[in-house]
Amino acid sequence: MSDPAPSPPTPRTLRLGHPRHWGPWLGVALGWCAARTPTWFQRRVGRALGPVLWRLLPARRRVVEANLALCFPGLDAAAREALAHENLAQTGLGLFEFLRAWWGRVSEGSPRYTVEGLEHLEALRAQGRGVLLVSAHFVHLELCARLLCRHVPVAGMYRPHGDAAMEWAVKAGRLRYACAMFARDELRPALKHLKSGGILWFAPDQESRRGDSVFVPFFGRPAWSLTSTHQLARLSGAAVCPFFHERLADGSYRLEVQAPLADFPSKDATADTARVMAALEAMIRRAPSQYLWLHQRFKTQPEGDRGDAYRA
Repeated sequence: MSDPAPSPPTPRTLRLGHPRHWGPWLGVALGWCAARTPTWFQRRVGRALGPVLWRLLPARRRVVEANLALCFPGLDAAAREALAHENLAQTGLGLFEFLRAWWGRVSEGSPRYTVEGLEHLEALRAQGRGVLLVSAHFVHLELCARLLCRHVPVAGMYRPHGDAAMEWAVKAGRLRYACAMFARDELRPALKHLKSGGILWFAPDQESRRGDSVFVPFFGRPAWSLTSTHQLARLSGAAVCPFFHERLADGSYRLEVQAPLADFPSKDATADTARVMAALEAMIRRAPSQYLWLHQRFKTQPEGDRGDAYRA
C-alpha cells in the first residue's frame, strides 16, 4: 500500500517564498530527491559517508569518542575506535532513512520489517487508555516510526526546526504517516490526545534546557534528564511502553513494542525518570552502533563536576 500524497500548501506557506528561505528550500529539494533514490544507492552512499564524516567533522567525532569512552569503559581503545567508525557509517545510513521517512516512498514490500508486541497496544487501546511510546534516538527512528504507523495511529512530540521553511517541510512529511504532531511546548493538545486514548511517541533520552529535569544514572553516569514521561503519564493516566527498533544485518528492521511499565507513574518523578533512562539504556546496549552518539549527553553535570568530557 503506497502512502498518500502530501497535502497541498496552505496560504500561510506562501510567505515561505521569501528569499531568506531559498537556501533551506534548496536543501529540502535536494533531500526530496535523495529520499527517492533506489534503496541500494542509499545504503551504499550512506555507509560511504561514514569515513567522510570522520574526517570532515572532527568536533563531532570527538563527541562520539567521548561518549563511547564514558559509556563503555570496559572496551579497549581499539574496540571503541572500531565502534566509533561503525557508528558514523550507521549515521550516514540514518541520514537517508530520515529523508526517506519524511519525503520518500515506503511501499508494501520495502523496506522489509517485522513488528513484535502490538498486542500490548491493542490491549491498552481496548481499555480506552492512552499510550506513551518512549524510545531512544536511534539513527533510524523516523523510518521505524513511519513503519509502526502502518499498524496503529501514532502521534509524535518533537522539537521544532529553527528555520520556518525546513520546519514546514519536515512537519508536512511527518504528517504523511503520523496522525498528529505536537511541538514540545504544546502540552495541552498532547494531553488531550493521550486522554482520548491516543498513542504518543517521543524520545526523552537527550539533554534539554527546557522542561523539568533531574540527574539520574545513564550508563553509570549522572545524566540531566527530562521528567516528561512521569509528568505526561501522571497528568493523562497513559501507560508507558518502551519502543525498541533496530536495523538487522540483512537490511530489514525489527520493531518491538515492550510491555507497559508496571506501577508507573509513582509519586517520585526522579525514580520514574531513572526507570525510563534504564529502559532506554537497555535498548541502546542491544544496538550501540545504531545510536545517535553525536549528542553531548553528559554536557551538564552536578555541581562540583566541571563536565568537561567534551572539551578538546
